[in-house]
Amino acid sequence: MFHWLEKNPFLFSVGVFIVIAFAGLIEILPNFAEAARPVVGLKPYTVLELAGKEVYKKDNCIACHSQLIRPFKAETDRYGQYSLSGEYAYDRPFLWGSKRTGPDLHRVGNYRTTDWHENHMWDPTSVVPGSIMPAYKHMFTNKADIETAYAEAVTVKTVFNTPYGDDIKPGREAWEAYKPKVIEEAKKIAADMKNQDVKDAVNRGEVPEIVALIAYLNRLK
Repeated sequence: MFHWLEKNPFLFSVGVFIVIAFAGLIEILPNFAEAARPVVGLKPYTVLELAGKEVYKKDNCIACHSQLIRPFKAETDRYGQYSLSGEYAYDRPFLWGSKRTGPDLHRVGNYRTTDWHENHMWDPTSVVPGSIMPAYKHMFTNKADIETAYAEAVTVKTVFNTPYGDDIKPGREAWEAYKPKVIEEAKKIAADMKNQDVKDAVNRGEVPEIVALIAYLNRLK
């Protein structure tokens, strides 16, 4: 019945291509859609973590650190489980990066502590001898922009249907009501830090950038 097709190499090649392409789509697309969904147990970033992510971007940490562990033994031995697409479901933008002057940070929350990050950001060589990373002492005095982070949470909840609770909603009054939750989360971070000025700032209701950044880095697991 299809002898005519077998006698025409061009049409035969096109037909084979169409069949294979269609079969590939049927096989790949469902798995791709499933992989793109949030992994089980994944929650959106807290407002404090969002503020820390903004500090991470502002100080250009992505210039030296990636957040994407590839499925190669050399990488999984060093950094842990390779990255899954569903882990980035609430990342806007993605911070995969393309350069590793420093190590990948996608699982840094599994093996670094608040205390370690505090020492590292104040004086990198104190915990990593020979490190070429600069100190980020300004983070200990600069204040994180928590209100803008809250506005971002409201935006992604509204526009992208991100599953935040009913207490994340637009308006100045809603923000003022929510702010104590951010301060409580910040106090838990500061409790594990040594810097007394940071502790005092949080107790006054302020959030230094270092606290927000550490909250974000601790989230990366």
